[in-house]
Amino acid sequence: MSEDDRGANAPEPLLRALSPALDTVLGKKFKVLDDGFVRVVDYMGNDTSIVQAARVSYGNGTKKGSDDTHLIRYLMRHRHSTPFEMCEIKLHVRAPMDVWRQWVRHRTASVNEYSTRYSIAINAARELSPDEWRVQSATNRQGSGAAVDPTIGATLSEEEKRFHAEARALYERRLEAGISREIARKDLPLSTYTEAYWKCNLRNLLHFLSLRMPGAAQYEIREYANVIGREIVARWVPAAWSAFEDYELGAETLSVAEQRIVAAFVKGGSSAAIEAALALGFLRDEKDGTRKILREGAELAAKLPSLGLTCPW
Repeated sequence: MSEDDRGANAPEPLLRALSPALDTVLGKKFKVLDDGFVRVVDYMGNDTSIVQAARVSYGNGTKKGSDDTHLIRYLMRHRHSTPFEMCEIKLHVRAPMDVWRQWVRHRTASVNEYSTRYSIAINAARELSPDEWRVQSATNRQGSGAAVDPTIGATLSEEEKRFHAEARALYERRLEAGISREIARKDLPLSTYTEAYWKCNLRNLLHFLSLRMPGAAQYEIREYANVIGREIVARWVPAAWSAFEDYELGAETLSVAEQRIVAAFVKGGSSAAIEAALALGFLRDEKDGTRKILREGAELAAKLPSLGLTCPW
């Protein structure tokens, strides 16, 4: 083989895509709740990796028509999501088991969790301060509402401390008696902290954040999502994060029915909007003369202020 042939077959030198802002916090523990944390263990790719994947089908010729930031925003705006899969991140998470149970419902990541079959359970449990206890929501069956009276909260917090202490003591007595770890653990509370490695590509991570950062998500997992989004993803892929904030996180989507009601509102005012809402099942007139706001009506009402409109019902 000639020297020229050897040169032609030599591997092309490639540099690892780096994110300097994320590198500065690699391994740093971002505190969440009373004893939880999130930290970055490793990552692959950056904003340039998204652009590179998007342009691979067309070669370098598309570059002159759009710079990298504009292309990323175009991809996000039009839901061309595959290029975002070229970036991956591995997080080390410490969270209460009840929060982690919600977390792993997102079945789009590789997960390896701390095992209490092999190891002694982490001696920490999520404890609520008196002002953190919340009542059941009157409108959302799976959510909570306002905080309880602080006096009641203080009693609940004291009871919680005693229960946690007894549950831990019972667990440790079983271990001392020689009971297997997999049996001894069974009565530990869901508030017990667990740890896991969670590896996810950017496309699925952004979907996780779109569901867990908004106010409708449970407060506890929302705290983790906010740290991941604002402290980690924003550093890692700033152009993609900015596009995500604009087109997903801070955006409002309107169904066809909602568009019709808004159009009626703009053209005909409050009475026209109410008439359209009644016809489309967002409102309902009751037999006793009252008017009931149904679930979709309440959800549209929450969107209207961002459009500069005051809800007419």
